[in-house]
Amino acid sequence: MIKLHINNQPYSVDASPQMPLLWVLRDMLGLTGTKFGCGMAQCGACTVHLNGEAVRSCVTPVSRAANQQITTVEGLSTDLTHPLQQAWLQEDVLQCGYCQSGQLMSAAVLLREKPDPTDEDIDRAMSGNVCRCGTYPRIRKAIHLAAKIQREGGKS
Repeated sequence: MIKLHINNQPYSVDASPQMPLLWVLRDMLGLTGTKFGCGMAQCGACTVHLNGEAVRSCVTPVSRAANQQITTVEGLSTDLTHPLQQAWLQEDVLQCGYCQSGQLMSAAVLLREKPDPTDEDIDRAMSGNVCRCGTYPRIRKAIHLAAKIQREGGKS
């Protein structure tokens, strides 16, 4: 049994240590917010946080995540109160929505590291997340809004 700590909840899974964390999250635990995109860590749809850092869960063996702190998009907030979630909704970022959980998770790390990012900071931090619909300008605008919401104490 592999012990995991996901979104502040303990889990034990009977999985091969080499199974990608993505499949444990989606298929074994029903946390389907994290998406499968490419399976090669190229698109960012599967991004989760491992001890606060963005990782691609499609290539992260579950054994690497054992006894670590894992946060999925479901763990940002359960009631859409996270500044990024508020900004995503206000800026109408979603088109198809498939990449958005990975986008949100990458943006969360960016805002933790740079609370007032420039366009260049955003472009650099988000460059590993692919959006087939091309919502990049709205994503950038929403990240700026989320930074403002954070600075103002979470009020939009």
